[in-house]
Formats: sequence, structure tokens, C-alpha cells
Amino acid sequence: MLKLILADNQAIFRAGAAKVLAVEDEIRVVAQTQNYEQTLMALEKFRASILIFASVLHPALRDVIAATGRHNTKLVVVAENSENLSRYVTRGVHGVVFRNVTGTALVECIRKIAKGQTWVQSETPIAISSDNGTDDKVGARVRDRLTPKELKIVSLIVQGYKNKEIASQLGTTEQVIKNYLRNVYDKIGVSDRLELALFTIHHRMLAEAAAASTAATTQP
Repeated sequence: MLKLILADNQAIFRAGAAKVLAVEDEIRVVAQTQNYEQTLMALEKFRASILIFASVLHPALRDVIAATGRHNTKLVVVAENSENLSRYVTRGVHGVVFRNVTGTALVECIRKIAKGQTWVQSETPIAISSDNGTDDKVGARVRDRLTPKELKIVSLIVQGYKNKEIASQLGTTEQVIKNYLRNVYDKIGVSDRLELALFTIHHRMLAEAAAASTAATTQP
């Protein structure tokens, strides 16, 4: 059994990654942390096989590498999409993925590292998902209710963007994004962005939402 710790300040990413990994028989997420101090305590307590650690949680990579080394834990760094991965490769990190890594790629990374190999993502993927190639009927029905612009906003929320950042990407105002979100919440039957992200992940809408994020127009 591979014991994993998920360390990221974005609850949406942790929830999505945990759901993807939960279906793998040989993988168990033993802890989720949201800052560096919690991560150190989890390493001490659980002696995990692999730590999946967001680069934004601690500026000094050598500290993270030293901490995992003390507990014989292999390190996978979750890099932001704009980061250069070479700094991690040359420092002895076992694996590097982008924040919006696909479910298939994340599982492959973990399995390769467990076998003593290294794994570095070569390009930016679209989004994390279960990648089982199927939709459920609930997800399909809800997806069909949403406009391309709404799907784009859903995609960006699942990737962890805030309203102000989404507004900047779409060339509109934060208030317009809030108005869109209220409509999306009403159509789906959720009350906040975390529920929205979890619904999207659970009902396998993420690939379609991510595809829409590149196809939708930027008109509010």
C-alpha cells in the first residue's frame, strides 16, 4: 500500500486529487495539509511513501527535500503552470506535475516513483479528472444547461482561480463573474464554489468544462 500526503493550500485541488486517487487499490491518501507546518507534522506522524507538495507552500525547496529525506518519503512537486520545471529536476525531486495534471498522469507519476523512477510532466495538460472516458447522466444533463461562458468559468474555478483572476482572463469585471456564478449555482443546485468544483469532479464534467475554457468567447 502506497501512503500519500496531499499538501496544497487549495482545497479544490486536494479534493479533486483525493477523489482520483481513491479509486486506485494500491494508493491511500493518509493526510491532507494546507501549509508547510502541517505537512511537517503529517510526515512525522504518517511516514508516507510519497508527498505531493504544492510549490507555493514553501519558498525553500531544499527544506522540503530535507524533510522528506529524513522520513524516507519521495517528493512530487506540484508546480504552477507558469513555472520552469528544470529547477526541480536538477535538485533531486522525484516527480514534478503541473497543478492541473490529468488523473491518468498523476496516477502514472505515483506508480513510476514508487518503482524508483522519476517522472516529470512534459507539457501543460487541461485539468485533473478521473479519465475513465465516461459521463454519468446527471453530469451530462447539467453540462447541457450551462452556456460555453459558464463552462469556462467552471473550468477556471476548478483549477483554483479566484473571481478577480477569472475576470481578468475574460476581460470583464469581478461583479460580472459573481453574477455568472449565481446563475451557475442555481442551475446546478450548489451553494458555493467548493461544492461546484466537487460536483464537477464527481459527475465527470471536468474535461468538457476544460475544453469549453478554450472554446468560449470572451464576451460577458
